[in-house]
Amino acid sequence: MEKKEPYASQEEFNRRVIHYADVPAVELVPGSNSHIVSSQNITVSFLTQKPNAYFPPHRHESEQMMVVIDGEQDEIVEGKLYHLKKGDVIILPSNIEHGGYIPEAGCKAIDIFSPPREDLVAKLRKALSS
Repeated sequence: MEKKEPYASQEEFNRRVIHYADVPAVELVPGSNSHIVSSQNITVSFLTQKPNAYFPPHRHESEQMMVVIDGEQDEIVEGKLYHLKKGDVIILPSNIEHGGYIPEAGCKAIDIFSPPREDLVAKLRKALSS
């Protein structure tokens, strides 16, 4: 077996690694909660959406990629529906109007934003200070 690099110290590990489930969940809209992790250039939202939840159409400066990891969702993009299911990735350019309907199956997704979503980061800070 090849020689491997040494493992990071616990201190080094703690500086770089976040177990997202340990980050407090914040409510984005009724029925949709997220564990938010953000860095200097990217925000990632680990989203759990309950059946029949609704994200009203909105816009934001950040480009967004949504990866559906379980369940399904009808994503509204500029007035049209896109039925997304497990394994689908949708790319939403900056400032495009979008929202979503969550059917009975519910939906778990990972949203990736660049630049960071300051409104989500503010919700995370509020949750951490509570």
